[in-house]
Amino acid sequence: MTKTNIKYSRIWLIAYPIILGSIAQNLINFTDTAFLGRVGEIALGAGALGGLFYLAVIMLGLGFSTGAQIIIARRNGEGRLKEIGPIIDQSLYFMVPLAIFTYILLRYWSIDILEFAVQSKAIFAETTIYMKYRAVGIFFAMGNMVFRAFYVGLAKTKVITYTTGVLAIINIILDYILIFGKYGAPEMGVAGAALASVIAEASALIYFIAYTFIKIRFDDYALFRFLVPNYQQLSAILKVAIPIMMQQFISLSVWFIFFLFIEKIGEMALAVSNIIRSIYVILMVPVWGFATATNTLVSYIIGLKKQDQVMSLIYKIGALCFVGVLVIVGFNVIFPEIIMSIYTNDPKLIALGKPVLYVVSIGALFLSQGFIFFNGISGTGKTNVSLALEMVVLSIYLVYTYSIIYVFNADVAPAWTSEIVYGILLSSVSYLYLKTGHWKKGEI
Repeated sequence: MTKTNIKYSRIWLIAYPIILGSIAQNLINFTDTAFLGRVGEIALGAGALGGLFYLAVIMLGLGFSTGAQIIIARRNGEGRLKEIGPIIDQSLYFMVPLAIFTYILLRYWSIDILEFAVQSKAIFAETTIYMKYRAVGIFFAMGNMVFRAFYVGLAKTKVITYTTGVLAIINIILDYILIFGKYGAPEMGVAGAALASVIAEASALIYFIAYTFIKIRFDDYALFRFLVPNYQQLSAILKVAIPIMMQQFISLSVWFIFFLFIEKIGEMALAVSNIIRSIYVILMVPVWGFATATNTLVSYIIGLKKQDQVMSLIYKIGALCFVGVLVIVGFNVIFPEIIMSIYTNDPKLIALGKPVLYVVSIGALFLSQGFIFFNGISGTGKTNVSLALEMVVLSIYLVYTYSIIYVFNADVAPAWTSEIVYGILLSSVSYLYLKTGHWKKGEI
């Protein structure tokens, strides 16, 4: 193994805007949860299930854009910049019909799925209202993903910081106004949270478009020429992207199933788990940011023909990620009541949530390494391998979670130990595959 000449400072300069950008969808969940926690347990549970269902579906688009991003990074490393624009054009050709399909799924088919899966009629009714408004946001979210793939693939990530700021500010302001009916607006509750999220996503897309037209020289990348669809080029993207699309969709779907398992414990357990989910997302923000930087930088240095530096690079990113997560974990462990009180003033919810907070903090430390190794595999282009490994890990995860809740009748804190199991398994199988060196064969 040769030591990489990519310094920690450069990794950080690329990663920190991605980390901020990773907050985008997660920040929506954070603010929605914080505000809906003041409305009541039913609204909180509906926001949890509706938000998770939306995220599971949106992973189809995110998976495709991640595949495009990996190829863009490879072409950037190879110096073939003129081939990057056509990748974006083909991505748009694919994402538009995908957005239409996922809108129909969210707006109409989701009702039948939720009616079958959700036990509480009150939570089902509120979740249906949430999905009615939230589904529209899929069009803006997919557009944001295409731009994000372009900028992350080029390691020009600063713009993601700006779009995240726009999204966050608008979502927080509109959440307050629409959920509680302030400044003459109607009091919409969960519907207000969903509508605020849609408007925030639309605003972020407008910013992406404006920034691109002002800052980017289209000729450098042959960008937005919108030639006829090139099925050979689209096929090359899909070869990398489809396993990621499937992996991310299945992963979030499994997490949705996890929350359905939790709902069987009771409405209080679901409300606590939604709060913990929001906190867990904050723990995972540096993980997702560094993970995205991993598959971009790994693909980039392979494009430079420096495969022998891949493992050294992954170790460096893993060390930075662990430190970042450890800092946030420290706050959770030292100030659990303060953290929980951001979301609720109910002493029962706070008491029930404290042990769960400790559990997910441990899980996040394991995942800080698991996600880095796993995304290292994706960065090599072996996305079919990463899909296979994820399927094995998720199968064990589901069996473990089902057994804990249904066989041993465990409460909410033991149920969340499944995240520790997931982190250990993902770290182990991903590391072992990378050490084999089989990823060095093949091109994308």
